[in-house]
Amino acid sequence: MTQPTITVLLAEDEPSLPGLDSLSGQAEVREARTRAELEAALPVSDVLVVTDFRTEMLAEVWPENCPVRWVHATSAGVDALMIDPIRHSDIVVTNARGIFDRGIAEYVLGALLMFAKDTLTNLSLMKEHRWQHRETALLRGTRAVVVGAGSIGREVATLLGALGVSVAGTARNEREDAAFEKVHAQQDLPALLADADHVIITAPLTPDTEGLFDADQFLRMKPGAVLVNVGRGPIVETGALLAALQSGRLGGAALDVFEEEPLRADHPLWDEPNVMISAHMAGDFIGWRAALGQQFVDNFQRWQNGDKLNNPVSKEHGYVSNA
Repeated sequence: MTQPTITVLLAEDEPSLPGLDSLSGQAEVREARTRAELEAALPVSDVLVVTDFRTEMLAEVWPENCPVRWVHATSAGVDALMIDPIRHSDIVVTNARGIFDRGIAEYVLGALLMFAKDTLTNLSLMKEHRWQHRETALLRGTRAVVVGAGSIGREVATLLGALGVSVAGTARNEREDAAFEKVHAQQDLPALLADADHVIITAPLTPDTEGLFDADQFLRMKPGAVLVNVGRGPIVETGALLAALQSGRLGGAALDVFEEEPLRADHPLWDEPNVMISAHMAGDFIGWRAALGQQFVDNFQRWQNGDKLNNPVSKEHGYVSNA
């Protein structure tokens, strides 16, 4: 029996995905880092693993009658993969759901503690060698809204709940979930914002979430609230966010993702005193690449055995269903 061919699409400067050497004898593993390499690989590939989740090459080189039967994303978001030949086909799409949950949740917890304890001011005063006593806030008794009550959002809610934060979530449909006070339908978000001290975006980028946080949405938020975006950059309109910060409407923002990445060096967000910026790294714990490789290898064994794959993505909605 002919071995299946797996092509791994990587960014040009990205190392190989760890662990795939364990598939020797079971599959031929190829790597593609350039347009030419991907164009040559797709016509002979059964499985495509995409680690470069910002790629635009797929749409440019996807061949007619492509033999790929399964596309796996080593990221939670799959928006870059949803080109028409994949979306409107029988190709199965899976993602890295579960790998980044804890790392992102700890990032969110750290960000909220940073704002509650006024750590940014502490760091600024340190640079000035100034001793300035202040009182700071408790997280206990505050309210949070998690926009995107999937597996990452649930882990965020679990950690915040342990500190006494009341957490509501939003999702496509209303449902009960023990990690949240309640998961509300997405259309209920405007009403929830008025009472939220913290708004955390963990949602994937879909047509329903793109541009969700615009100027009107920021006006609905509680004055002084903190925004944390660990979902996708285009969910937040950068200009509207900057205006909300500069007007004092927002108390602060922790931003790991942006409409355009990397954030350009002269962008005014860098100089906002109540903003923490990180380089799309909230979930990237030590050992995350090895975990991604093992997750794919485990799923490949299921695929070879004819078993149902883990983390199947709804191509209509762009994420793994909680059902």
